[in-house]
Amino acid sequence: MLREALSYIVGLGNNAEKVQVLEICGETYANKRLERYGAPKRASAIEAASLSAMVDYIASCSSEFPDCHNMIIEIVGPEEVNLVSALDMERKRECLFTCRAEISKYHFDSWYDQERFMIEIQSNFVQSTDRDILVKFAGNVEQKNNATYSDDGKTQVATMSTGVASKSDVIVPNPVYLAPYRTFQEIEQPFSNFVFRMGDKEVPAFSLIEAEGGLWKNEAVNRIKEYFRKALEGMPESIRERIVIIG
Repeated sequence: MLREALSYIVGLGNNAEKVQVLEICGETYANKRLERYGAPKRASAIEAASLSAMVDYIASCSSEFPDCHNMIIEIVGPEEVNLVSALDMERKRECLFTCRAEISKYHFDSWYDQERFMIEIQSNFVQSTDRDILVKFAGNVEQKNNATYSDDGKTQVATMSTGVASKSDVIVPNPVYLAPYRTFQEIEQPFSNFVFRMGDKEVPAFSLIEAEGGLWKNEAVNRIKEYFRKALEGMPESIRERIVIIG
């Protein structure tokens, strides 16, 4: 009985491994993913973190482009750009190069305590007037209490140290116009508006919330396109005429 049971189980496994070909409504299907022998081989993409690396590759290694095929610089978004070939005879593309940006690690819509906020805002945002205002404000705001902190949903007021022994009530800056490091370093980081909030907590806490619905992404993509346009202008026509920029 045990032998028969084991044989039955082994048989089920063997049947599951078999490739079954079915025809349904005039279409042919297989229950396994089949790899065709003799299929064209495709290279693995080179990966880098900068746009300049892709420009160097295009300028120096254009001989690696598939024969008689144009190449497409595909700008997926502010953080990713791919160099892919046009469709081949099998209606497939080959990706030769991928760029992924190293971006800010700041977490929007999260609360930071006073010291951490000052570190994050200076290390993850481009220097600007509003950034400096936030640093000054966060570094001098006093621990809140009922008399020194108010919030009506639109405007927040807090007590801030203004000297060795003096204090004054100031309006929390809002909105603020900032440029986080959120795309490739070769292009100018796009600015956008953020809502700045102080938290109703025991100690000073601060948060930034994106306030433009991601419109900065279109600006970043356009700047990446312009970066590649200028880079291609300095290359031989034999290379330029084979490159299309899409984004």
